[in-house]
Amino acid sequence: MSDKSLDTLHESVPVQNKKGWRKLLAFIGPAYLVSVGYMDPGNWATDLQGGAKFGYQLIWILLLSNMMAILLQSLSARLGIVRRLDLAQVNRETYPSGVNFALYILAELAIAATDLAEVLGMAIGIKLLTGMPLMYGTLITVFDTFVFLFLQRYGIRKMEAFIILLVATIGFSFFIQLFIAKPDLSTAIIGFIPTKLSPEALYIAVGIIGATVMPHNLYLHSALVQTRKIERTNKGIRKSIFYNFIDSVVALNAAFFVNAAILILAATVFFKTGNQQVAKIEDAHALLAPLLGSKLAPILFAIALIAAGQSSTVTGTLAGQIVMEGYLKLRLNPWIRRLITRLVAIIPAILVIGIMGEGRVDALLVFSQVILSLQLGFAVIPLIHFVSDKTTMGEFAIGWKVKILSWLVAAILVYLNSNLVFDFVGEFMKASDNIGLKILLILLVLAFLGLLLFITFYPAFLKRQKDKSSDFHGLPIELDWTQDEPIHTIAIAVDFSVTDAKLIKTAVQQAHPIGFEMSPNKDTKFIFIHIVESATANYLKDASDDEETRKDQIRLDTYANALIAKGYRVITVLGYQNRVKEIVRIVKENNAQMLVMGGHRHKGWKDYIFGETIESVRHNVDIPVLIVNH
Repeated sequence: MSDKSLDTLHESVPVQNKKGWRKLLAFIGPAYLVSVGYMDPGNWATDLQGGAKFGYQLIWILLLSNMMAILLQSLSARLGIVRRLDLAQVNRETYPSGVNFALYILAELAIAATDLAEVLGMAIGIKLLTGMPLMYGTLITVFDTFVFLFLQRYGIRKMEAFIILLVATIGFSFFIQLFIAKPDLSTAIIGFIPTKLSPEALYIAVGIIGATVMPHNLYLHSALVQTRKIERTNKGIRKSIFYNFIDSVVALNAAFFVNAAILILAATVFFKTGNQQVAKIEDAHALLAPLLGSKLAPILFAIALIAAGQSSTVTGTLAGQIVMEGYLKLRLNPWIRRLITRLVAIIPAILVIGIMGEGRVDALLVFSQVILSLQLGFAVIPLIHFVSDKTTMGEFAIGWKVKILSWLVAAILVYLNSNLVFDFVGEFMKASDNIGLKILLILLVLAFLGLLLFITFYPAFLKRQKDKSSDFHGLPIELDWTQDEPIHTIAIAVDFSVTDAKLIKTAVQQAHPIGFEMSPNKDTKFIFIHIVESATANYLKDASDDEETRKDQIRLDTYANALIAKGYRVITVLGYQNRVKEIVRIVKENNAQMLVMGGHRHKGWKDYIFGETIESVRHNVDIPVLIVNH
C-alpha cells in the first residue's frame, strides 16, 4: 500500500508553471473543503442556542474560535506542505503504537460526532422542506454516500468546485435572511467585547469552539495541501505556505460570516422578541416566517441547512480515510469507508429519535459538538510539536512568537474542556447512586488526562528520537573479516530494516582474500539497491519526487557514505515498481559479480503475503546470490 495521503489525489494539481493570479487560484481549494466543517449543522445548533439565549454576548467566542481556527489550520497546512505527510502519519512515526491506537479511536470518535451532526442537520433540512418525518430523513442520508463517490471520480478540483458552490449557497441564503431581519449592528458590535460566562453560557461556548475548531479538520488540511504538486525548493515551499495561508484566511472568514450570521439572526429574531427558549433548529425555522413576515426566509434556511450537511459529509469521508490509513495503514474501498462512517452516525441518531423523540435531536447536536471539543487537545498538541521541530521542518519550523501563541491556544482549549469535564463529573456524582458508573467515569477521566500528558511531554523528552521507520542508518560497520578472492562488483539489496548492518558487513567480507588485513580493496565496487513501491513511483518511476522516494535515497546515501569513508567505491540505485524485475535489471546493467540479499525466514503461507523475491531473483541471474538470514 502506498504511504501517500489520499494517494489517488496526491500531487494531482500542478502549480509549478503558473504565475500571478493563476498561481493563487491553483492553490485555492483545500481550505474551502476544510471550511465546510466550520459551518456544518452542528454549528447551527450551538449558534442558534447561543443567539437565542444570550443575544450577542457570545459573538466574541465566535471571533476567538475563528482566529484559533486560522492559526491551527495554517499550522496543519504547513506540516503537510513541508513534510509531505499528514498529521496521522506523523503521529504514527512519533508515538508508540498503543498511544497511536488511542489517538486513532479519538479521531474516529470526532469524525463520528461530525457525521452525526451532518446526518441530523440534513434530516432536519429535508423535514423542513418536505414535511417528511425525521426518521425517514435520517435514513435517506445514507444515500448521499454516492455523491462523494461520484465526485471522487472527477478529481480534487471538481470536488472543490462543488464544495465552493455549496458554501456560496449557504452564504447567500443567510445574507438574504439578515437583509430581511435588519439586525441592529451597532448593538451586535458590543458582542465582540469579552464577558464573563455563566455555566450554561460556558457549555454553549465550548460547543461553539468544538463546532468551529474541529479536530478532524487538522488531519484533513495536512493531507489536502498535498494534492498540489509544488516545487520542492525552499522558495517553492515558502510560496506554497504563503498561498495556502491566504486560502485559509479567506475560506475561514467566510465560515465566520456564516456562523456570525446565524447567531445574529437568532439574537435579532428570537432573543429580542422574548423567544429565548428557542433552542431547536425546527423552532427557529417555524418562527422565522411570522416574526420576519417573510415566507422566503424559512425556505432559504432549510436549503442552507441541507447544503451545509451535504458539503460536510464529503469532507468527513476524506478525513475518515486519512485517519484510518495514516494511523493503521489500513485502506478500505471509499464506498465501504463512507458507509461505515455514515452507519456509525445514523445508529445513535435513530436510537435518540426512536426512544427519546424528535424533541431531543437538537440537544444531541450540541452534545456532538462538545464531544468534538473534548478531542481537540489530542490533535492540537501533537501538531504544535511537529511544526516546531527544526530537525524535520528545517527552516520552515515556526518561530518562537507563533509557537507561544499556538501553545496559548492549546492551553485555552484544554482549560475550557477541563472545566466542562469537571462540571459534568461533579453533576453526575451528585445525581447518580451507581457506584460502578462513578468508578468507570473516574477511570475514563484519568485515562484521558494520562494520555493528554503523555502526548504533551513525550516529544519534548525524546526530541532526538529518529522516525521509527528511519531508525536504521548510522550503524558502525566493523571491517574485521577476510575472504579467499576479492570480488570486484558486489550488489547489495537493502530493505531498510535494522538487520541491514549485518547484510552490509557480510557483503564487505566477500571483497577480501583470506589471510590479508581488512584494508579497503579499491578494486571492489559496491552497489546499494532499493526498490521504491509507492503509488507515485509506480507511475512516474525515476521521475518520482515523493516523500518516500526522497527518504529512500537519503537512507541509501547514508549507507554509501559509511563505506566511502572507509575508502570503498560505492554507487546507489533506486528501482521502481516490480521488485524482482528491478533487482535483476540493476544487477545486469551494472555487471555485478555477486548479489547479497536478506532472507526473512518466511515459511508456508507467509510466502504468499510477503512474496518469494529471493527465489525469483535467483532464477533470473547468472551470478552467485548470497542469502543472509535475519
